[in-house]
Amino acid sequence: MLHPTSLPGPYGIGELGPAAYQWIDFLSETRTHLWQVLPLGPTGYGDSPYQCFSAFAGNPYLISFQELIESGLCRREWLAEIPDFSPDRVDYGLLIPWKLSILERVFDAFDDRQFPVVKQEFDQFRAIHQHWLPDFCLFMALKDHHRGEPWWGWAKGVRDRDPREIDRAREELEGEVRRHEFLQFLFFRQWLKLKAYAREHGVKIIGDIPIFVARDSADVWANPHLFHLDEKGSPTVVAGVPPDYFSPTGQLWGNPIYNWKAHEADNYRWWIERFESVLGMVDIIRLDHFRGFAAAWEVPAGEETAEKGKWVRGPGSAFFRRIEGALGHLPILAEDLGVITPDVVAIREEFKLPGMKVLVFAFDSGPVNPFLPHNHEPDSVIYTGTHDNDTVLGWYERIDEEERFFYHQYLGFSGKEPNWELIRTAWASVGVYAMAPAQDILGLDNQARMNYPSRPAGNWQWRMKAGALDQEIVRRLSELNQIYSRDRWDRDEVQEEDLY
Repeated sequence: MLHPTSLPGPYGIGELGPAAYQWIDFLSETRTHLWQVLPLGPTGYGDSPYQCFSAFAGNPYLISFQELIESGLCRREWLAEIPDFSPDRVDYGLLIPWKLSILERVFDAFDDRQFPVVKQEFDQFRAIHQHWLPDFCLFMALKDHHRGEPWWGWAKGVRDRDPREIDRAREELEGEVRRHEFLQFLFFRQWLKLKAYAREHGVKIIGDIPIFVARDSADVWANPHLFHLDEKGSPTVVAGVPPDYFSPTGQLWGNPIYNWKAHEADNYRWWIERFESVLGMVDIIRLDHFRGFAAAWEVPAGEETAEKGKWVRGPGSAFFRRIEGALGHLPILAEDLGVITPDVVAIREEFKLPGMKVLVFAFDSGPVNPFLPHNHEPDSVIYTGTHDNDTVLGWYERIDEEERFFYHQYLGFSGKEPNWELIRTAWASVGVYAMAPAQDILGLDNQARMNYPSRPAGNWQWRMKAGALDQEIVRRLSELNQIYSRDRWDRDEVQEEDLY
């Protein structure tokens, strides 16, 4: 598991360029067949990929300058003055204005010069993505016009999407709308090229669909009837989870809650389009907060914590029957962590969706702990850890003596390299897939943690240093893949259905 923002490179953030192809080469060399990423959308508040401006769009910060140079769309001299970026952290405040200024220059040059083939591809892209692209790009142009202010603070006409005001805005902001369309074109052009390269090298990509979308998003602005909002666009209830492992006051995410009756009346059209869009970008979907389809924790708007919420029933099996009726059986992994009730398990089992087991959660409550390997089931994906918890090394360094003692007693390992010990345990499991964050492959401590779920800022910044994936890591990972038959999914030997 490695999000593209974490790739190394000279331009302040991981990109869809040389380092991404080198990463796939590493996976291919070690016969590792799955690469998991976080949501790929344009990030908003807190730079979180789980708070995007769109459930359909791509993140322009991932656009590779090297790819643009090679295609003739960018001149190398435009990058002569690069800010002093850190090689191991993303400084979004420094990165965003600089990168967007270069991309604006690329767009201006594209509009002024002759690129007949690229312009034809651009026109085709705009035609294919009509179901979301116009609304999203107008939304972003209006955000730029309002200096980043969220949509519910705009003038009433555009806030409420009065048809005359929307037509006027499209006309007045035509150039800005086209620029955002162009950035989306560049992202998708580069991502799909990278995805094709991964497939050629026997690597499938696991993408992520967060169940909820950001309030300040084109999705909510363009479809307010699909959410529980008041007449001014304010949520009446917001999403979160009750007090748990991560936070004693729960997690208050703040996302608006779906009006499931409105979705059902529309035959789940928005969701069908969302699944289609993501499956155009990845091979397998990790459905985040799967339990929310059975029941979601709804918190009254205005609460400062998630403690006073309640469980409210979701669409359940009817939702997945409709999705499968439209798209067929989908390659979905269900993120079924947290408070899991029998109705959640029933939905997952009815549609034969593998769930998740996380090894760093396994050693704090004795032999009955469901995350311990002897309690695993084949329809599970076994993770050493996820983007939401500490690295294995960071976890091992901070657990108490009782938990550490049971870890050694259960696994029979010395604890000298807990990261590789849990990687071996995951790979040896009966789970259909075994996954580890790149930080665990690299043996990094708490300083490489990607996200603190209860912390609103300072997340999503970690980057892998160039050259970190040395030949010793290649050897060890290759060996584990071979020993535990994790390398058997050869694209030339295994049928498509066997990979899932």
